[in-house]
Amino acid sequence: MNFAGKSVLITGASDGIGAELARQLAIEKPRLVLAARGAEALARVRDQCRELGAEAIDVATDVSIESDCRRLSERAIEAFGRIDVLVANAGVSMHARFAEIEDFSTFERLFRINAMGTIWCVRHAYPHLRASRGLIVGVSSLAGRTGVPERTTYCTSKYAQTGFLDALRIEAADDGIDVMVAFPGVVATEIRRRGWNARGEPAGVSGLLEADAMPVDECVRLIAEGMRARRREVVMGTRGRIGLWLKLVAPTFVDRMARAALAKRPGAVVPTGTTES
Repeated sequence: MNFAGKSVLITGASDGIGAELARQLAIEKPRLVLAARGAEALARVRDQCRELGAEAIDVATDVSIESDCRRLSERAIEAFGRIDVLVANAGVSMHARFAEIEDFSTFERLFRINAMGTIWCVRHAYPHLRASRGLIVGVSSLAGRTGVPERTTYCTSKYAQTGFLDALRIEAADDGIDVMVAFPGVVATEIRRRGWNARGEPAGVSGLLEADAMPVDECVRLIAEGMRARRREVVMGTRGRIGLWLKLVAPTFVDRMARAALAKRPGAVVPTGTTES
């Protein structure tokens, strides 16, 4: 797939994976529709993409509000007349032990952003993607394929996003639409520091070990390669692929590995009944 002249809609485009994807695609001179809540940061990414040769517009969008998602597709059609690619990338992280969560509305709030935000964007872009025989890309997470301790809220929303896209792929094939899901692991972005804690507030720190975090440009390069080939999924990193394979053949072993990795974090408190290893 060549992106020159294609109308590509990217949510969560003001920072991290979404912003880097917009910049990497921009050199091919697509027509970019960039969406995020942070209008100022989004405008900066829009300007960077224009400097790289793309046509680009920015649309302030909160994907947890369906009317915003509908307006986003409408603005894309007004500006460029079509939608060839939808990248549902907007998301929020959360890190907290289930027993310590104080604000359980975070389950619904996270679900609205990470799952319903994808569903609503697809809903309103779908007729246009059918007309263009386009591509839907969901940026999920390895936490959308395997349980991660202290990530019950995040896993819930990401499993839902993944399940929706996996089911949609089978239906959408009848309309000439391909569906790709990307599964990054730990990527060097601000998503975890901006994610929520047990009180449902921005955490300010990451709850994961990030020494081996994948550079965001490498993550995006893998996503873009998958988009060009219209693959069904892209699982990031050898460790991620091995981990998912091990989950199939030795799930209890994978659980122990996850618990041990959690215990090795600086300052981590090992819960009663577990041991560090």
